[in-house]
Amino acid sequence: MFLIIIGIIVVGFGYVLSKTESPAKSYNGIIRIAGFLIVFVGLSLSSVKQIEPGDVGVQKLFGKVSNSILESGLNLINPLVIVETFNVRTQNYTMSGVQDEGDKMGDDAIHVLSADGLEVIIDLTVLYKVIPVEAPRILKEIGTDYRNTIVRPICRTKIRDNAVYYDAVALYSTKRDEFQARIFKTIETDFKSRGLVLEQLLVRNITLPASVKSAIESKINAEQEAQKMTFVLQKEKQEAERKRVEAQGIADYQTILSTGLSDKQLQYEMIKAIATSPNAKLIIMDSKRNTPLILDAK
Repeated sequence: MFLIIIGIIVVGFGYVLSKTESPAKSYNGIIRIAGFLIVFVGLSLSSVKQIEPGDVGVQKLFGKVSNSILESGLNLINPLVIVETFNVRTQNYTMSGVQDEGDKMGDDAIHVLSADGLEVIIDLTVLYKVIPVEAPRILKEIGTDYRNTIVRPICRTKIRDNAVYYDAVALYSTKRDEFQARIFKTIETDFKSRGLVLEQLLVRNITLPASVKSAIESKINAEQEAQKMTFVLQKEKQEAERKRVEAQGIADYQTILSTGLSDKQLQYEMIKAIATSPNAKLIIMDSKRNTPLILDAK
């Protein structure tokens, strides 16, 4: 468009020059031809629009938006139209309480109230993309800054609306996946109605109030102590059972000894004990008296 304007100026200058008596009047034809050439080159360049991969173009002429889109590559267009490009690749928007981690400077985490009236802080990342055929409608109804017009406010609102159904501790622990699935469903519906696709919603971090965190830590410590005590008691019971079984075995052994041994068996055991003594002895059995005579061989 700039070359077209320059060419028109050059053509006009040549026409004005032809009406004067200036010595350069004889060059007005050449000047006008040069101007027409510049206009032609400008029109040629303005009639071709290159769209980068991952983008689509939307044409608008004097405020009217075309419903057709320009695909990636070279496209022939009206040189008077203005082309707005839309990124149709996957994009992300992060709202975080960590400095310089989110799309907004400073603390951009979402502060919500839980069902038990406690303030919970949520860090969130949204993965989404523009539906290519919906780009003209987005330009007409929303504009090019759909991130701040649609993505950010819808996500923050829907998270606050759904957090009130859960207790703070449930959000932090047992109900986290359920909460994430619920807000995904509601945000996905709103995005689709505005020409966007919600690909994934990531609840990156949930921060509880300090008092609740202390209570949870105390509860966890108490549960760990209780589990430890249960283990100790179980171990003591097993040890007591072992001693009982051992004592029962000794008692059974003593019973067997007191009731099941004959005189000959006792005599045999006595001889065996003497024979295995470290002191050498000579044993003579008296068959009449049934009494052993022990002579020391030393």
